[in-house]
Amino acid sequence: MKSTLKSLQSLALPGNLADIEKLSLALTNDRPELWEKRGDMQALKLFRATAERVPAYRDFLRRNKINPDSIRTIQDFKQLPLLDKENYLRAYPFEDLCWDGKFSERAWTICTTSGSTGKPFYFPHGLLQDAQYALFAELYLRTNFEIHKKRTLYINGFPMGAWIGGVFTYKAVTMIAERGNYPLSIINPGINKDEIIKAVRTLGSHFDQVIIGSYGPFLKDTLDDGVREGIDWKKYNLGFIFSAEGFSEGFRDYVLEVAGKKDDIAATLNHYGTVDLGTMSYETPLAILARRHAVEDSNLYKDIFDDSVRLPTFTQFFPNLFFFEEVDRTLICSAPAGLPLVRYNLKDTGGVYTYGKVIELFSRHNIDLNKELAGRNLARTQWNLPFVYVYERNDFSVSFYAFQIYPATIRRALEHPSLRSKITGKFSMRVGYDRNQNQRFEINLELKSGVKRDKPFEAKVVRLVVEQLLKESSEYQETYREKRRRALPHIFFWPYEHERFFRPGIKQKWVMRQS
Repeated sequence: MKSTLKSLQSLALPGNLADIEKLSLALTNDRPELWEKRGDMQALKLFRATAERVPAYRDFLRRNKINPDSIRTIQDFKQLPLLDKENYLRAYPFEDLCWDGKFSERAWTICTTSGSTGKPFYFPHGLLQDAQYALFAELYLRTNFEIHKKRTLYINGFPMGAWIGGVFTYKAVTMIAERGNYPLSIINPGINKDEIIKAVRTLGSHFDQVIIGSYGPFLKDTLDDGVREGIDWKKYNLGFIFSAEGFSEGFRDYVLEVAGKKDDIAATLNHYGTVDLGTMSYETPLAILARRHAVEDSNLYKDIFDDSVRLPTFTQFFPNLFFFEEVDRTLICSAPAGLPLVRYNLKDTGGVYTYGKVIELFSRHNIDLNKELAGRNLARTQWNLPFVYVYERNDFSVSFYAFQIYPATIRRALEHPSLRSKITGKFSMRVGYDRNQNQRFEINLELKSGVKRDKPFEAKVVRLVVEQLLKESSEYQETYREKRRRALPHIFFWPYEHERFFRPGIKQKWVMRQS
């Protein structure tokens, strides 16, 4: 297996600090077309290795009457049938999905899906997946946070347990610290706000910077709780690593404001990853700068993203490690994971851009992204890699009078500065019915600790939500004209961390289904 994994890397995963420094230079200096070519070559190598050594995939090809020898070019590769959980992962014995049909004979770290979109599935991850994430993390910890120059405490606030986030992060950070001999320490409180706050208060002053890795809404709660307890977060030179879901630029601005780092685009980044394949891409300062420009200019936004309501997470990726394709606005990825997957349908809506295409699109709007990046003293973070963007899923929405309402719209309304003092920003929305069986749009909101609801505040929330819906949805405009009061959202306020909708320690459910 080791020889196969080596053959699946056109550029060897770094084994020491010299390799990382060499790779950093290549990311900036190698032409974008060279990275794309490496991606094509790796996709073909992965196909050949998987067709030869994975019993389930051999049978899948046979059933689809495909001779592996006929797949010679990247164009041939892109004609291969797509894999998904139903036609592949759940259709074959677990052992047959692994390299050489061997599962229990090998050493794995096993993670599970949350089951939010169906029955949970277990995914094994080996040394290659650890090395891939460690590579990503080391690069952004060096470029964004300069861990080679600063004494750093990484607070791992991702869930620890059978899920991928916390354990994956712990293994990567310890691997990085040992490989590069960095002054990098880690503490693993997981999703325990009190322990994160204690760690910052007790240990933060011993380091040049503190980086907190966390799920976005949980991190915001932690910051707000800390402020209430008298912590001045600005004292600790904070940085933030996010994962699990997208967020708005308004959310980023809020976090940066609390940390005293207004408009510092290198102080935060978000991952795009799945338990299926691990961490596949992440926000670079270049991608964040592009996204912020797009949010500010509706014409530019339309040229880049084709969805006027949902703001996608915009990231860059290594095509020689994760080969992304866009098929009918759906993201497809191929990678040598613990269960190697060739043209795997992630069931995520989004798209893929070459580096050159993004630069060209922005230049049409008289924006030179690389010049702006250099002007922020961030030229070291400029990488000639392709881009992938992903929206929150279509099934994470509610249908109200036959049109969709997405959490992103409600988030933008609730990020209004006048609401910050009373609500956390977490909510759960659903479509219910009144006693006459008329539909009604319901939003359950979490109040901050010690805050009580009042009628004037409720009216303000309704007004801001309606204004945002009218701004973003032509279908809501029409429904509002016809239905008026029936189209208004029904707001329900709940105490901080209420068990029904806002139980601490679990991922927030933005959408609740009618039972």
